[in-house]
Amino acid sequence: MKPNYRRCISCRRLGLREEFWRIVRLFPSGKVQLDEGMGRSAYICPQTSCLQAAQKKNRLGRSLHGAVPETVYQTLWQRLTVSNTQENQI
Repeated sequence: MKPNYRRCISCRRLGLREEFWRIVRLFPSGKVQLDEGMGRSAYICPQTSCLQAAQKKNRLGRSLHGAVPETVYQTLWQRLTVSNTQENQI
């Protein structure tokens, strides 16, 4: 089976789908959530630089064709800090 490749909306890096975080604007409600759901999707690297650029330049909003709530960014920043602390403990 062919691997699923995706592109980061921030740094434009191409990689396997499992390497990215998925942000979804649900159809038909337009609600934005993480990881699951049917609708328009955007992928972003789990890195500080990508998340900063995506938030500063509204790359998620433009990619999803809608407004992204601040709570989504807060959740992504929390995930980033948790993953960084786990890497440091190894």
